[in-house]
Amino acid sequence: MKVLKFGGSSVAKPERILQIIDILKEYYSRGEKFAVVFSAFGGVTDSLIGMSTAAEKNDPSFLDKLKEFKERHIQAAEELIHKENLTPILKDMEENHKDLENLLVGISLLGEASDRTMDHVLSFGERNSAYLISHVMKEQGIHASYLDARKVVRTNNDFRSAKVDFNTTYSNIKKYFDEHNEVQVITGFVGQTQGGITTTLGRGGSDFTCSIFAAALDAESIEIWTDVNGVMTADPRKVKKAFTMESMTYAEAMEMSHFGAKVIYPPTLQPALDKKIPLYIKNTFNPTFVGTLVSEKPDDGKNPVKGITSISGITLLTLQGRGMVGVSGISARLFSALGRAKINVILITQGSSEQSITFAIKPEQTENAVDAIHKEFKFERQSNLIDTVKIENDLSVVAVIGENMKTRPGVAGRLFNSLGKNGVNIVAIAQGSSELNISTVIKTVDEKKALNAMHEAFFLSDAKSLHLFMVGVGLIGSTLIEQIKNQAETLRKNQSLEIKIVGLSNSRNMLFDENGIDLDNWKNDLEEKSEPLVSIPVFIQKMKSMNLQNSIFLDNTASADVAGFYETILGASISISTPNKIAVSSSYLQYQRLKNIARLRNVLFMYETNVGAGLPVISTLNDLIQSGDEILKIEGVLSGSLSFIFNNFKEGVSFYDIVKEAQKAGYTEPDPRTDLSGKDVQRKILILSRESGYPLESNDIKIEPVLPDECMAAKTVDGFFEELKKQNNYFEDLRIEAEKENKKLRIIATLENGKASIGLKKVNASHPFYSLEGSDNMIAFTTQRYKDRPLVIRGPGAGAEVTAAGVFAEVITIGNRLFSPN
Repeated sequence: MKVLKFGGSSVAKPERILQIIDILKEYYSRGEKFAVVFSAFGGVTDSLIGMSTAAEKNDPSFLDKLKEFKERHIQAAEELIHKENLTPILKDMEENHKDLENLLVGISLLGEASDRTMDHVLSFGERNSAYLISHVMKEQGIHASYLDARKVVRTNNDFRSAKVDFNTTYSNIKKYFDEHNEVQVITGFVGQTQGGITTTLGRGGSDFTCSIFAAALDAESIEIWTDVNGVMTADPRKVKKAFTMESMTYAEAMEMSHFGAKVIYPPTLQPALDKKIPLYIKNTFNPTFVGTLVSEKPDDGKNPVKGITSISGITLLTLQGRGMVGVSGISARLFSALGRAKINVILITQGSSEQSITFAIKPEQTENAVDAIHKEFKFERQSNLIDTVKIENDLSVVAVIGENMKTRPGVAGRLFNSLGKNGVNIVAIAQGSSELNISTVIKTVDEKKALNAMHEAFFLSDAKSLHLFMVGVGLIGSTLIEQIKNQAETLRKNQSLEIKIVGLSNSRNMLFDENGIDLDNWKNDLEEKSEPLVSIPVFIQKMKSMNLQNSIFLDNTASADVAGFYETILGASISISTPNKIAVSSSYLQYQRLKNIARLRNVLFMYETNVGAGLPVISTLNDLIQSGDEILKIEGVLSGSLSFIFNNFKEGVSFYDIVKEAQKAGYTEPDPRTDLSGKDVQRKILILSRESGYPLESNDIKIEPVLPDECMAAKTVDGFFEELKKQNNYFEDLRIEAEKENKKLRIIATLENGKASIGLKKVNASHPFYSLEGSDNMIAFTTQRYKDRPLVIRGPGAGAEVTAAGVFAEVITIGNRLFSPN
């Protein structure tokens, strides 16, 4: 014997009922023995409550609602039953509807809808549904019979949530089934007192009915048919990558239900649990899917966590005071007082100091709970032994659940790590000695982010997601987008990593999409589907309000305005990668502040591309220092434009001509003095100095002018080139002098003994910079370990491709850190 139950969504429309009939015909044709429980049509219970409420207020609209109720069921009958069989069925339904109308009129006359009356009213939903479907089953060839559960299910008179008399009920069910061999089509949710008064079984009542019948009949299994594929690893409305669990234990199901899982409700499991009856959760609309098996048998333990769930919108109360330490009976008095006030406690935690007890309740019970506590501890409060109850609102409980957690160390560490790396602060923690669940209380605003971060931490087989917010889509930004698009499939396949650009901005517009912006059409969408970029703070506020897990901010601009908000972004626990040099080359105090905020918020602030584009300059320097090496000297050709100019300044080519060529090719800024002044190189050597541990400011760096004063003083770019042409002999003399010494000219930034300088120098053939070509950069680290032969890094130090690649590499680095278990 199997007992099946179909919920309201499964029977909401006639076509869905026909889908159920197809499922039942398959069972019937296989010769299976089964009974089936039905809920009311989807939305009917709410409709019955609505018409009762209206009647209680003497609002005549209850008659309109009643008319809709009648028409819905009559229309369903007309669609499902052949015309020649319809008349007696409609007659029975009309009698039911007349009884309901009389009840509602009585409520209207009395101006009161008691719980007893409401139970009777609500029973019409399941009674109509099961009665009609039983006749559809008969017509489709199933030997079925309608069973009003009130005939066999006996309860007390706790109306709206009646307690079942299991002994009497089980006996009645067994006797009834012994005497009736048809497929029983049973009304869910309803029962009856010994005196014949209709009752309902409360929330999840139809599931409870199913479980009661299965236990009474010692069924081989229970099947709860709903509109999802089974019990999910998390709420799919909050965690889009949630998936169906193949199996779970009764205890795990109980925990999942308590902490908000909607598919099953704890009382429905108890009769099945007592009889150790397996329970399957299946999908009416995907009947071939295996669903979730709930049984007493745990799985093989590959994953210690079975599910992640939450309770939104709770209030945390804390009773604390010096008068609690070492005093017995405090907890008993507290929870007895709460019990008398009918306060439901969701979670409890207490520190070993015994100075406080913290517990969670529903917000609407806060006032009653506080009053009850203050009355109970009136004397202690007057004596200042116990403080006023502390109240914390707008909180949620998030929990990881699994029976195998008790055999696997490190689960709590992974949980706290996933939350910490995403800036989610834990307000309270609770774990029972059974280690079946670990519960944490967090701010409700962080609930969705926390659930997604936890889900990624514990269910690693599914792709992990990074959420990028990008400001600046010029040459570097657009190149980076293209690189991410081209590499997306490889990252998904090889690293289970999905990179989503969820926020994008140029100087005019901004575009957001939590599911990821379409990287094939981003340019068009940024113009046509975007909203105006009022200011950078507006973009940042939107990013913060989206509150996505694993978020990274990318600044591809050279804007001081954007850099000015790094502090806010890091403070929101969002990592940053940027080629923008302004922030880390501003004051040393600000540089320190940003680094410290990143450290305190447990996020990464990365700017490798500030110095050498895609070259691993800063990371190599940090590796040397962290591994215990001592930096003696850093030398660098740190400008691609200056490298191009002096690498190509040879006999037969004037300095004027090569600078003009560099400008035309885009190696320099439109005004080449920006490059030749050494200001850009100054920022880069300043950053390397600070990374080496020297608290230098930009004015501490000595710049030996490359250009004569006349060139720098020119009022226009054209005027500059005129002056530069006049100075050809000056530069030619420098070149000839170097050539006579078998040397070459290079603009070199140097850090040595805590002092930094930039100047035009001559280098001989033994120097690493002698062989530089094209627009390459080169950095040489002389250290205690690399004293005789410096450690040299060489390659393109500028250009959109390599700079974008450097930012991309930092995104991967940040992702690896976010997803690491430590």
